[in-house]
Amino acid sequence: MLRIAVQSKGRLYEDTMALLAEADIKVRKSERSLLVRANDFPIEILYLRDDDIPQTVASGVADLGIVGENEFLEREEQADIVRRLGFSKCRLSLAIHKNEQYNGPQWFNGKTIATSYPNILRQYLKKEGVKANIHVITGSVEIAPGIGLANAIFDIVSSGSTLITNNLKEVEVVVESEALLIATPNLSEDKHAVLNELLFRLQAVKEADHKKYVMMNVPVDKVDDILSVLPGIKSPTVMPLADKQWCSVHTVLERKRFWEIIGQLKENGAQGILVLPIEKMVL
Repeated sequence: MLRIAVQSKGRLYEDTMALLAEADIKVRKSERSLLVRANDFPIEILYLRDDDIPQTVASGVADLGIVGENEFLEREEQADIVRRLGFSKCRLSLAIHKNEQYNGPQWFNGKTIATSYPNILRQYLKKEGVKANIHVITGSVEIAPGIGLANAIFDIVSSGSTLITNNLKEVEVVVESEALLIATPNLSEDKHAVLNELLFRLQAVKEADHKKYVMMNVPVDKVDDILSVLPGIKSPTVMPLADKQWCSVHTVLERKRFWEIIGQLKENGAQGILVLPIEKMVL
């Protein structure tokens, strides 16, 4: 049985639960319990605050954790990064008042920076040779310059709308963050076996993401033209139809190239093009 520490609420919680559901791991959140077992997979979920997850995993209280890279770096705990999960992306950035003239990191010399991430900020300032005052604050960091508490902030940025609302502008991106799957050191052999099965399922979900399964009818004399524009995983499937002049071609396309390639398929004689979502893909 693997115990996985997961954020108890927020965007990371929602993205994590969606990923587990896509991997056919069903977990019911209970308002009365912080520890809940999955129905059909040997894991249990421990719901925690995001900033408690790195220490919980490093200490072995939980075997695994799904946590934002920003929190993992800030807590500086000894745990292994098993996999980057590619969701809940954001960045940790420095921002100043929109009317300030910015000329590089040296602008921060002698300034006061408000942040909830002092360790990451301290490392960045040291690397840049900047001497600034760090004011640690929790909660609404972005209001600090407006009330005279600081000259700048160092905080999470997603869309940037919060900065605009508070008359701030982003001037330095220090960390690009995403969700990480982390593990306590020295997992037992039995737990490694469960982890490998979990990773197998997650990889199958990831491979299917942003892909479409495409089927089409193609004149036999146009098959070579169609195959020349299909970037299939290996080789598209070509099957005969009842009408000997036609065949069926099946392939997988990247969603981002879908409309570009569909146009080329139609130009080369493809008809009856059917597009289906892919739930999972095992390569």
